[in-house]
Amino acid sequence: MAKTDNPIHVVGGGLAGSEAAWQAAHMGVPVILHEMRPIRGTDAHKTDGLAELVCSNSFRSDDAQTNAVGVLHQEMRFANSLIMAAADRHQVPAGSALAVDRDGFSAAVTASIEDHPLITIRREEVHGLPPDDWDQAIIATGPLTAPALAEAIQQATGEESLAFFDAIAPILHFDSVDMDVCWFQSRYDKVGPGGTGKDYINCPMDEAQYNAFIDALLEGEKTEFKEWEGTPYFDGCLPIEIMAARGRETLRHGPMKPMGLTNAHHPDVKAHAVVQLRQDNALGTLYNMVGFQTKLKYGSQKAIFQMIPGLENAEFARLGGLHRNTYINSPQLLDPTAQLKTRPGLRFAGQITGCEGYVESAAIGLLAGRFAAAERLGYAPSLPPATTAFGALLGHITGGHLTSDDEPGKRSFQPMNVNFGLFPPVEVVKPEGVRRFRGKDKAIAKKKAVSARALADCRDWLGLSGQSDAAQ
Repeated sequence: MAKTDNPIHVVGGGLAGSEAAWQAAHMGVPVILHEMRPIRGTDAHKTDGLAELVCSNSFRSDDAQTNAVGVLHQEMRFANSLIMAAADRHQVPAGSALAVDRDGFSAAVTASIEDHPLITIRREEVHGLPPDDWDQAIIATGPLTAPALAEAIQQATGEESLAFFDAIAPILHFDSVDMDVCWFQSRYDKVGPGGTGKDYINCPMDEAQYNAFIDALLEGEKTEFKEWEGTPYFDGCLPIEIMAARGRETLRHGPMKPMGLTNAHHPDVKAHAVVQLRQDNALGTLYNMVGFQTKLKYGSQKAIFQMIPGLENAEFARLGGLHRNTYINSPQLLDPTAQLKTRPGLRFAGQITGCEGYVESAAIGLLAGRFAAAERLGYAPSLPPATTAFGALLGHITGGHLTSDDEPGKRSFQPMNVNFGLFPPVEVVKPEGVRRFRGKDKAIAKKKAVSARALADCRDWLGLSGQSDAAQ
């Protein structure tokens, strides 16, 4: 492999920036990672650690056979992902999901970056677009891009940045939960990585309690948007009170659904709704409220959430919050290697590109780091096949969005998690001896076929064809 002393500059030390720096350095290219914390903080970050998780501690499903994000997990492991390695080392029980001890995870990423001989960390704010002598640079500043840099991006691209709000779920102390009311169980007793099938704390509600809770959510005092009034939410991270306003039964069919759960204290009594708590740290002392992102004011949050059976005396380590999330119109602005079309050598990565989710952000950082390193070493970047999770996600960001025929001037690009709808379709042959092959069985077979193809094609792309696709 060619050698170079000319560094790549990565702006932003979140999941995407950390992964981009790691990938480029492992290809033999020196990296300067610019992180503004603690010189300048944000409304959501609490520490100066790299790859700090500011929302949930879950990387979502780790199922690499029937879940698209699980496939992305595995592809990242194939690609020597720093983020996935740290997540695997610091996982906490979470059913079929991969959740992590957020402090241990961030500390591991920070230590790995600090210890890498080809990576230099500079704690400073980058106030504008990278200067011309940063001929290979990656902007991975995420949804909380500092105002000066955001303005510079807007001026350079001629495009107005789009914004929505991510709401943060509360975290509470385990020893303040009444386990005479609540019980441990994963939905349908499903056992996931590092789990036992009893990985969530479940808080049951009867119909009267549920209706009183909905009324309180609707009436609770909420944070106002002020100058950002009318900013759209991302449907995958809606505040709990916004979901409640969409219909009284919405929460019962969403984060508070009772299906697959049996009250250990009263097995014959079917709950009308269930609030789930998920372990948030390795010690098991903190739990977060699953799906309870909120823009309720602090006083309202505590009063309303203590209406939940078993949480009457709950003590909160952190109440919910709200932060601005900004992203660019990537399909119009970026080429297939996440490079700004009007400025060769300048790439974007992470949530600022319009992907959504921790793993997705890190995956785009992984690709951007590899692409930049390839160009620095003098050869053309190799694009992942569209059949892989990498390729499907990158394709959505750089051109896979829908266009509006009715409103040609209106942009339709919206943030999205990786999902099987982004992958090219695959034909599934009915198994021999099976008379009826449709419905759920066919859907699962299609997912397995897409997943198997993705992992095989990813191994080929990475030159790992002989390796197994089993979870590592």
